[in-house]
Amino acid sequence: MVRFLATRAVLLLLGLLVAAALIFAVLRVLPGDVAQVIGGTRASAEQVARIRAQLGLDQPLPVQFLDWIGGLLRLDLGRSLVTGTPVAGELGQKLEVTLPLAGLSLVLGLGLGIPLGVLSAVLHRRASGFVLAAAAQSVAAVPVVFAGVLLALLLGSFLHLLPVQGFPLDGWRQPGRAFASLILPALTIAVVEGAVVLRFTRSATLEALGQDHVRMAAAKGMTLHRALLTHGLPGVLLSVVSVIGLEIAALLVGAVIVEQLFQLPGVGRMLVTDVANRDLVKVQSELLVLTGLILVVGAVVDVLHRVLDPRQRERT
Repeated sequence: MVRFLATRAVLLLLGLLVAAALIFAVLRVLPGDVAQVIGGTRASAEQVARIRAQLGLDQPLPVQFLDWIGGLLRLDLGRSLVTGTPVAGELGQKLEVTLPLAGLSLVLGLGLGIPLGVLSAVLHRRASGFVLAAAAQSVAAVPVVFAGVLLALLLGSFLHLLPVQGFPLDGWRQPGRAFASLILPALTIAVVEGAVVLRFTRSATLEALGQDHVRMAAAKGMTLHRALLTHGLPGVLLSVVSVIGLEIAALLVGAVIVEQLFQLPGVGRMLVTDVANRDLVKVQSELLVLTGLILVVGAVVDVLHRVLDPRQRERT
């Protein structure tokens, strides 16, 4: 197990390094010049060149990349090219919105998807099971923006149950209002992603129902539900753990869209603004942090698989 953890940690670091190189390279290909943005439309070529020199943008790309990586090794995400403020401080504030949003979305998505997926599989020979599966197939194809608009109209504008937009200025110093402002955005993501979890759970449960040890337990007198819970559920949970790794990436992408829709001051809105301003240092640091979160979740999922599945432990 120790060898596996060490190998996984090395792969995680290599993945972060490759991601950093790709993010840096892609951002340098994009059109636009942050020096021109800072100088304004009336800035002369000499003024723009002076700004580029002040920001270090006139240095060769390998030098810029190594400077950025050196800062990351010191846990320094750099400073904004536009405002000059440290990226880490502002990014930390935005993560106070994005991470709870993603976490709440994950909890709601799993809370909807897993029970309904198991129920859909158990009832797969009945009309109700078919309806659940068809509904999940349809909802999974719904764009997050469309789902958000529908839920905002229904739960916000029509029923007035939840706030539709905004986040308290004091943030989590007003925990009740802050949490309430995240429910509708989180539910928007959870409905779509929960439908995906439902489909995976249904497939895993149907496979478990067809396994010999589950059918043998039912043949010996256990009810089908008890046999599934006792002998089939561990295999279903392994499949769900795999889905969680994939869903985290979808949740973070969905958070970028939802934060724009519901006017939440999270990393998504920050990223969109910084891309428009061509603030390369902030954008590349934000993308790397989000990529790092996804890679860390993937590593945790691998470890959970090794812990939960005795067959994988026997290979080490």
